[in-house]
Amino acid sequence: MDPVGVTAAPETGPSPAWQNKCPWGTPKHAAISCSLADVMSEQLAKELQLEEEVAFPEVVTVAKGPFITGENTDTSSDLMLAQMLQMEFDREYDAQLRREEKKFNGDSKVSISFENYRKVHPYEDSDSSEDEVDWQDTRHDPYRADKPTTTPKKGFIGKGKEITTKHDEVVCGRKNTARMENFGPDFQVGDGIGMDLKLSNQVFNALKQHAYSEERRSARLHEKKEHSTAEKAVDPKTRLLLYKMVNAGILETITGCISTGKESVVFHAYGGKTDEDDKAVPPECALKVFKTTLNEFKNRDKYIKDDYRFKDRFSKLNPRKVIRMWAEKEMHNLTRMQKAGIPCPQVVMLKKHILVMSFIGQDQVPAPKLKEVKLSSEDMKKAYYQILHMMQQLYKECSLVHADLSEYNMLWHEGKVWLIDVSQSVEPTHPHGLEFLFRDCRNVSQFFLKGGVAEALNERELFNAVSSLNIAADNEADFLAEIEALEKTNEDHVQKHGKKSPFSSDGYPPIIYNE
Repeated sequence: MDPVGVTAAPETGPSPAWQNKCPWGTPKHAAISCSLADVMSEQLAKELQLEEEVAFPEVVTVAKGPFITGENTDTSSDLMLAQMLQMEFDREYDAQLRREEKKFNGDSKVSISFENYRKVHPYEDSDSSEDEVDWQDTRHDPYRADKPTTTPKKGFIGKGKEITTKHDEVVCGRKNTARMENFGPDFQVGDGIGMDLKLSNQVFNALKQHAYSEERRSARLHEKKEHSTAEKAVDPKTRLLLYKMVNAGILETITGCISTGKESVVFHAYGGKTDEDDKAVPPECALKVFKTTLNEFKNRDKYIKDDYRFKDRFSKLNPRKVIRMWAEKEMHNLTRMQKAGIPCPQVVMLKKHILVMSFIGQDQVPAPKLKEVKLSSEDMKKAYYQILHMMQQLYKECSLVHADLSEYNMLWHEGKVWLIDVSQSVEPTHPHGLEFLFRDCRNVSQFFLKGGVAEALNERELFNAVSSLNIAADNEADFLAEIEALEKTNEDHVQKHGKKSPFSSDGYPPIIYNE
């Protein structure tokens, strides 16, 4: 093949100024003629490349990474190009992995690390702060304390003078330090990472006992908080029962607290349509929530443990059941009084320790107590005779003694007296029933005598008028002695013959009756 000559065009004159700056302009010197073989040669290609670099100065951007630096910009090696591409691919993969990890964990306190799936280790990518991983997320923790070496089954290590038994002070100390991790999470044992800590058996046992004591104390505080009924407040279980009543339609709404006492908290509520037994619910209801704390009224057991209705069910070992029995007892007492026609709240339903009754009052305003209301002399006299009649009905027809009758447990509503708070009421056959009756008579007599009722009887006369026992005594001490003697005789009679009837009017021991 004949070589083809490559010649440049002849110069016709001086070249303009723009041709000196533009690389595409006419060159100053004529190109040297060369053959096609020379053009294809590698040496000529390098020379042309050098000329292009001089004509076009290129700004080379050095990529980040360990393989490309300012001194290492040679890209003629295929291995270097492959490493650069692989490194860039690994960076993109790690960035995508970090986004997936962040999306997976979200705001959770417990996070999961995808570090084991990363292509580039953190120390290789020190420029990126996102690649830094806390040592706690690594699988191999360099700061983690070494676990104590376990003693073999034979109980010793070594031979001769270098023998070490399981009772060695250093070995036991390290084991005790490791065992502190088994303490509860609330018991702070400190941070001993990287330290060779050794606890003696005495110190470890003291810490262990203290940790258990703190755990039990915390449990007791939590139990008291969750299961106690404070003043004007209810515990979560009681609140759930109230919500169920509202959701079932028994109650329309609960307005708020209207009364607090040593044994219960009373709330006002508007009644719904019907209860579970298809009985009409009053328009306004009173919710009596018995307190589940026993430290405010610790002597309530004497009113219930000797009552034959609850004697077999009473147990001091389970105070929660005592609370429910206390509410059940008031429900039974109110039912008896209602059948006898005594003015008292009407029982709607009983749910564990919550007693739903009719509300004595109007428009969320409870009826005033006799202690709070100011009555005229006629109304005071009318109230006295009404109470006398109710006490006789309560004793003879209902076979009950109020046991806490006073001006604080009697309401004045619609021109008459209403009896409330009969949870502690007992039967006259109770071992202390006559004593409770005498105390009620004393409270009633003193209140109406101070209120100006001249016809009011004293406590001994009122006791005989209510019980018809006709105890004759010159002074109060002898009167109480007669009452104790009657109670003792009645108790002995009950132990021989079982359940007894109300006291007879002649003062003799009661007669057994069959229901």
